[in-house]
Amino acid sequence: MAVIAPFRGYTYNYHVRRDFERLVAPPYDVISKEQQASFYEADPHNVIRLILAKAKTGDSDWDNRYTRAADSFRRWVSSGILLRSNAPCIYLTSLEYDTEGGQTQTRWGIISLVGIEEKDSGVVLPHERTFSAHKDDRLKLMRACNAQLSQIFGLFQDRDNRLLNDCREEANFPPHVSFALADGTRHRMWCLENPRLLRNAAEFMADSQILIADGHHRYETALNFRNMMRARYGRKPAHRAYEFVMMYLTNMNDEGLTILPSHRMVTRVPGFHLKSFLETLERWFTIIRIPVPEQDVPDEWYAALKKNLSQEWETTRIAFFRHEARKCYVLTLKPGISDDMGADLPPSLRTLDVIVLSRLVLQNGLGFDRSELDNEEIFHYQSDMKTAVSQARSGKYQMTFLLNSTKIEQVQDVAGNGLVMPRKSTYFYPKVLSGLVFNEIDPHEIIQVPSY
Repeated sequence: MAVIAPFRGYTYNYHVRRDFERLVAPPYDVISKEQQASFYEADPHNVIRLILAKAKTGDSDWDNRYTRAADSFRRWVSSGILLRSNAPCIYLTSLEYDTEGGQTQTRWGIISLVGIEEKDSGVVLPHERTFSAHKDDRLKLMRACNAQLSQIFGLFQDRDNRLLNDCREEANFPPHVSFALADGTRHRMWCLENPRLLRNAAEFMADSQILIADGHHRYETALNFRNMMRARYGRKPAHRAYEFVMMYLTNMNDEGLTILPSHRMVTRVPGFHLKSFLETLERWFTIIRIPVPEQDVPDEWYAALKKNLSQEWETTRIAFFRHEARKCYVLTLKPGISDDMGADLPPSLRTLDVIVLSRLVLQNGLGFDRSELDNEEIFHYQSDMKTAVSQARSGKYQMTFLLNSTKIEQVQDVAGNGLVMPRKSTYFYPKVLSGLVFNEIDPHEIIQVPSY
């Protein structure tokens, strides 16, 4: 059973600051160096100074980006920049965004604490692989700050949308926080502390599984931090603060839930030869060629590419584009090819486009081994097709592979079978912002889990 609980979170002091657009940022792992600098410039109290502080020449064990983040957090608390709620709350959020087709979507969610589960509990389910370097980085930050600074993005199933509808009915007053970002997204947040609502939420989630959509490294970091704190302070009494992790939870059946593709951009392929590469791929794929305009690529060309790339039936289609190419190639997987991807693949993974790309194209076609597929100096990721193509045209990348979005049903199937996908198999959009709520972890605090 999933255990959720309200908590006395810290927020920016919304009685004083209404310009949250200057204070928030995306999750740390999607922020580029250029974006990091712009967030630093946006405001001296932007959350970037907590989640992704700058390294400096001469950093030491006692003065580094983690200790500076902790110092900023403590100063912001003591000076009133951050305000702690008077009573335990759950935080209802509304996120409006415009789709590519021009429609407005709204995704509702709540921010609460969730009891940290063992990996094999079947309650909190991952769906992507994690890597030690990222977990080490986040653990250093959590140990320095004794706080969770960003929400993990979790999904639960609620076909009737009972939980979020109940929260929305309770939020019959102006939001505590309301702002819009330059990307066009609109954000609102309410702090809800009605005991009836908190009990109902805890009761509903007790029968639910939670699927991690985004934040796998942060969840495993919270688990490792909990184990360290247990060794120091023990497991009793129950519900100590370090037994919980802060999550943003939304309904996986919500119409506002969008998964974007995660296109692969490749910096270099030593000895690449186009003709032999395509000849190899013809064993597994039907290949069509789409001419590429010599000058700026018009929107009509992207529309034609999307039409050719779209999955009109249940098969894999991948587009391949390389630097200085006059053609883009759309690869359609031939029937009965799954056996060529390896006998080790369970059925849930064989249907994934990212697995087809990995096994047949990147490994068999280009000669990468599995360890190289996780090399961040070789492979980069981009959710926007135009950006992925333009960066290959400019020569920043040697080639790019364009994918369709992973379906939520595929994510459920993989996680439900205890399996994981390759990294960056999904891009849930929009990302959950950092800077809405912070959770300080006092090892002596006992979290009050609502009884029902």
